[in-house]
Amino acid sequence: MTQSMTKWVQWTGCVALVAGVFFFWRYLQPEKLGEDFSSGNGRIEATEIDIATKTAGRIEAIFADEGDFVSKGQVLARMDTQQLEAQRREAEAQLQQARYAVETAQSQVNQKVSEKAAALAVLAQRKAELETLRKRLERAEVLSKKGASSIQDLDDSRARFLSGQAAISAAEAQIAAAEAAVSTAKSQLLGSHTVVMAIQATIDRLQADINDCVLKAPCGGRVQYRVSQPGEVLNSGGKVLNMVDLSDVYMTFFLPTAVVGKLGLGSEARLVLDAAPQYVIPARISFVADVAQFTPKTVETASERQKLMFRVKARLEPELLKKHITQVKTGLPGMAYVRLDQQVDWPPHLQVQLPETPARQ
Repeated sequence: MTQSMTKWVQWTGCVALVAGVFFFWRYLQPEKLGEDFSSGNGRIEATEIDIATKTAGRIEAIFADEGDFVSKGQVLARMDTQQLEAQRREAEAQLQQARYAVETAQSQVNQKVSEKAAALAVLAQRKAELETLRKRLERAEVLSKKGASSIQDLDDSRARFLSGQAAISAAEAQIAAAEAAVSTAKSQLLGSHTVVMAIQATIDRLQADINDCVLKAPCGGRVQYRVSQPGEVLNSGGKVLNMVDLSDVYMTFFLPTAVVGKLGLGSEARLVLDAAPQYVIPARISFVADVAQFTPKTVETASERQKLMFRVKARLEPELLKKHITQVKTGLPGMAYVRLDQQVDWPPHLQVQLPETPARQ
């Protein structure tokens, strides 16, 4: 083969290689959208929940591992409650003592009430006796005027009458003292009841703290990672686990002002993940920021970085998430597509394409 022919073959091969690379690059490029559609890149996110302690203490056990699916109310971890339980037993003993004090105070009230009743009976008796003495004094005065009795008898009747009046005053004083004693006893009884209520409240608080030492999942989701390990001592609010609520999964992305102005809450969206470009996932716009901000660094074109962008969330339907719960993964990057004119059909490459629902065991 001549030198010129060799150069010609090499040149033809280079041209063919460049053409092949070009067509392959064109093949990998996504189909262009019309003016009725827009897109932005983002990542799949979900609401994160920290499973944390309410009070300081030592972790006794953790019952969930990273990646585990958990249901609402499922026990995830338990804190050591020995000290709290000892405090509760102490408070229960104090409560029993306080109840005995209530019984004693009630007995005192009953006793003082009985003493008051006795004093009232004595007063009634003294009044009856005084009435008799008054009548005797009147008869003595009449007889004395007629000379039928001596002055001594009159003086004795008058003395007995005055003594009866003094006895009534003494009985009334005893009644007043008895009433004061009843009031004091009732105050002591009320104070004893208050002590019982205060100790019962302490027991309820300690029981609530013991209940809070059992850490439960507030909702269904998946454990992302352990923050602490059994045996560690945590302060109040110390994190034990981190989980994601898989009923609230969304993609956050950014759109320019001109697009956001045409976008309404509840509008349809389509999500295409880099890890599974063959699937097109339906979603709905659930949030549009009311304040614009600079485009984040994840948008790669220089022209877009010069514009102010609005943060947008496209939320996946909970029913769809339930069907594919084992396939939901956060952090996956992808593209979000929005339709600005609801009367326009989605292009063929953005029609919904979902993976098959995993068979239930």
